[in-house]
Amino acid sequence: MIRDALYWEKEKNRIRCRLCPHHCLIADNKRGICSVRLNKEGRLKTENYGEITAMSVDPIEKKPLYHFKPGKRIFSVGSFGCNFSCEFCQNYSIAQHRGKSEFLPPAQLAASSAAPYNNIGIAFTYNEPAIWFEYIYDTARVLKETYPRLCIVLVTNGYVEDAPLEMLLPYVDAMNVDLKSMQQQYYRRICGGDLQPVLRTIEMSYRRCHLEITTLLVNGLNDSEVETEKIAAYISGLDKNIPLHLSRYFPSNRMTRPATDIGTMKRAAEKAGKHLNYVYLGNLSNYDNSTYCHECGELLIQRTGYTSKLFIEKPFCPKCNTPVPIFL
Repeated sequence: MIRDALYWEKEKNRIRCRLCPHHCLIADNKRGICSVRLNKEGRLKTENYGEITAMSVDPIEKKPLYHFKPGKRIFSVGSFGCNFSCEFCQNYSIAQHRGKSEFLPPAQLAASSAAPYNNIGIAFTYNEPAIWFEYIYDTARVLKETYPRLCIVLVTNGYVEDAPLEMLLPYVDAMNVDLKSMQQQYYRRICGGDLQPVLRTIEMSYRRCHLEITTLLVNGLNDSEVETEKIAAYISGLDKNIPLHLSRYFPSNRMTRPATDIGTMKRAAEKAGKHLNYVYLGNLSNYDNSTYCHECGELLIQRTGYTSKLFIEKPFCPKCNTPVPIFL
């Protein structure tokens, strides 16, 4: 559905979009980089408002969020469009192409998320939530007013301007941000964006909601031990308890280089573990992704795939009583 968009200004006969750091200057009847924000007769419109292309009730661990409501499920929805153009995108059929969609008003989506058993709320995922901003904001407000026990989760590339992020954060309970690299060149060449705005999103969000970070380690591009240590050291500078998910790359979309070496993944986890208390490996079978107390090593959450078995009832280690950063 086409709706009026927020965060833009007129520049003569064109429109400057201010939602994300691209700041697209959009001519009449043209769209921004995200492909969903349109200059129509001198006003900026959003074309994906309420348009759902994918929905599923998933384990919260699949987002991935390992320290937020473990063992619960979440109603996951996505639309179309993205403000990045990652060569390795696993959801490119949704993010980069406009396919079949179904319109759901905010109140209807909120009500749908309240129905499934053991469901904790809505996760906006699959494509980039930032460019679905108006719909997410409206839905989050309805959800919090109508079903205050339910949560809002964003799985995002973090490429959004400060003002819209500030507008949305009071309604967000948890985020997983893709920190794709600590190299500006990598962001520009592989993803079509910039590093600093993503770091700013992380820094603005980590005290405001639960935050976990994911980095896809791509064979030969950002999988060096030096790169992993830079990522871990940066996160540790904010909070050593922020969980880091290092995900194994497989060929997808336009990228055909071989999958990242398993040994490289394990060494990366060891490097990151020197700086952070909680490091996990994704897209890797037969690896122990359980959560242990960072002080005494006691098993707190046992994970098999996306299934979690909890050995804690409160966010404290039952053996040494150390506080642990897990939202139950």
